[in-house]
Amino acid sequence: MLKMPPFKGSPARLAVELNPADEAGRPTRKRGVLLRSSTELAEYKKLIEDERLTSLLKSIDSLSPKPVKKEEREPEIIEI
Repeated sequence: MLKMPPFKGSPARLAVELNPADEAGRPTRKRGVLLRSSTELAEYKKLIEDERLTSLLKSIDSLSPKPVKKEEREPEIIEI
């Protein structure tokens, strides 16, 4: 949840930021999608559920190189 500052005559308001997390719980993006109302949520739901978007993203997946996953090293423990 974020408090949005006043902007061009509109008052301060609350918003929710959606940002996917990785296996460790860290955000995967610098900024997520900001939702300011339930109406915006409904509009995003319609866009995301559109079959054309799914088809387009599958085509992009097939053309894009696969991301290289970084291997996390175990922390070195030094016993004294």
